[in-house]
Amino acid sequence: MIPAQQLVEQVLTLASVDDTIVLVTDTSDASLRWARSSMTTNGISTSRRWSVISVVRDGDRARVGVVTTGTVDAADVSAVVRASEEAARGAEPAPDARELVHAGVIDEHWGERAEGTEIGVFEQLAQDLARGFDSGADLYGFAEHSVQTVWLGTSAGVRRRFVQPTGSVEINGKRGDDSAWVGVSTRDFTDVASTKMLEDLHTRLDWAARRIDLPAGRYETLLPPSAVADLMIYLMWSMDGRAAQEGRSALSAPGGGTRVGEQLSTLPLTLYSDPHALGMQYAPFVATSASSDSVSVFDNGMDAGRVDWVHEGAAAALAYPRAAAAEFGTTAAVPGDNLILEGGGPVGLDEMVAATERGLLLSTLWYIREVDPATLLLTGLTRDGVYLVEDGQVTGSVNNFRFNESPLDLLRRVSEAGHTERTLPREWKDWFTRTAMPALRIPDFHMSSVSRAS
Repeated sequence: MIPAQQLVEQVLTLASVDDTIVLVTDTSDASLRWARSSMTTNGISTSRRWSVISVVRDGDRARVGVVTTGTVDAADVSAVVRASEEAARGAEPAPDARELVHAGVIDEHWGERAEGTEIGVFEQLAQDLARGFDSGADLYGFAEHSVQTVWLGTSAGVRRRFVQPTGSVEINGKRGDDSAWVGVSTRDFTDVASTKMLEDLHTRLDWAARRIDLPAGRYETLLPPSAVADLMIYLMWSMDGRAAQEGRSALSAPGGGTRVGEQLSTLPLTLYSDPHALGMQYAPFVATSASSDSVSVFDNGMDAGRVDWVHEGAAAALAYPRAAAAEFGTTAAVPGDNLILEGGGPVGLDEMVAATERGLLLSTLWYIREVDPATLLLTGLTRDGVYLVEDGQVTGSVNNFRFNESPLDLLRRVSEAGHTERTLPREWKDWFTRTAMPALRIPDFHMSSVSRAS
């Protein structure tokens, strides 16, 4: 396999169209799985995926062709370039056409090799799990660690490189008909407190010793950081500027325009993405092989800084590629690969439980789907633990529910937010792991029906 930098330069040398962009991603994966309190599989793998984006210009118009491949045969490079250029010549004009981003300083580590992971990253976790396997509950779960090295080169001279480590651990515990879940995200597994995770898991299984059936309705509900993350991620994914400007989203203002500037919450909550957030860093530049309403291939290489989507309770920004930002007279904003919600008080979930007279404590949300894009109404299920809180104590487990709620409406109704902590979203974990959220108290969370899901 030829070095990624060499592949980039080879593609650019072979290119015969007006502009060319090359993205190369080398991935190193390690995984560990267990079931019924026994290790089952582990393994490591490496792979390469690369894309050639060809641009054919005709005055102000530009046509784009993209070919993505996993081939590592150097003899295939020329054919991939030709296929991309042929696709560009046959494409419709791109609505997001712009000049390519001009070259800046070549990234300091551009010339370095791909970084990797190894199965040893799970050593401490495996030792803690082995002790947990004798604890009286059946444990299931998996741990994953991926290190992606991305190189971006363009015919405009851009040369950028970024290394993205991503890791997570999920543990399910089952005791009889009861189940509980804990999960964390991590960059390198040195900060995974697996013993504490197992303690929390058994605490939740102990809570389930008493079973309470409750009907559907609106309940005061404590949302843990994981559930808050799943709801706030969907909100951020829905903050396309074009959709809002064209009246197609919940961020559209009645009568035209967007809701940017509107106060969404009485609490001073700030929802933001920041590529430099400690422990949750992501690539500080655009690197995409496909255009959408929120990102553009023409913006590849553009700096991506912090964006406050909600600032002190008010809608503050929407996602715009450069072309859309120019069209609507605003500034470009790049969707983030991390998401942080701040502005709550100093208390944690335990203190919020202690201050609850009667309410529900959720574990996680699952199977979240959109019902109405105009209001961002979502539906989904609770999973692996709904608990009843009475007089500041968890007094038993409750049946699962289907819920109907909009994250925008939850921001309006939230009555308390705790301190922000790193968390793993349950539903969107396969696509998004870098989140930090507070627990939220919702006075009237809508459990629309009882669910028989378990």
